Amino acid sequence: MSRRLAREAAFKALFQVDIGRCRVKQALIRSLEDYKFNEEEEQFVEELLTGTVGNCESLDQIIKKHLVKWELERISAVDRNLLRLALFEIIYRPDIPPAVSINEALELAKKYGSTGEAVGFINGVLDRAVGEAFEREP
Repeated sequence: MSRRLAREAAFKALFQVDIGRCRVKQALIRSLEDYKFNEEEEQFVEELLTGTVGNCESLDQIIKKHLVKWELERISAVDRNLLRLALFEIIYRPDIPPAVSINEALELAKKYGSTGEAVGFINGVLDRAVGEAFEREP
């Protein structure tokens, strides 16, 4: 299974929901049209999309907490949604190592990021969030 492509499809759908105010199901259908996924891959895309959208408020609070001299509203839609997607995986998908989620977000940032600084920005926010999460673990 190509989880990298599945994440890309989930990210594109998430962007449609956020910016285009598209319904989740419609965004999922549109996004899946661009790929030839098997049933398991489509399910992974759907889980990422619905999980991220369903937890968006709490994910945004985590992002806000770890921003340095930035406000959530000033972050580009691409960067904001990459952060949301990666944090959803890190927090709600214990089967995926945080380093994998971060790396995948950075790869997508290289491809879709709004500026040349997107990769460093996203890496910094995710590193702070993950660092804090692991400090609290017993």
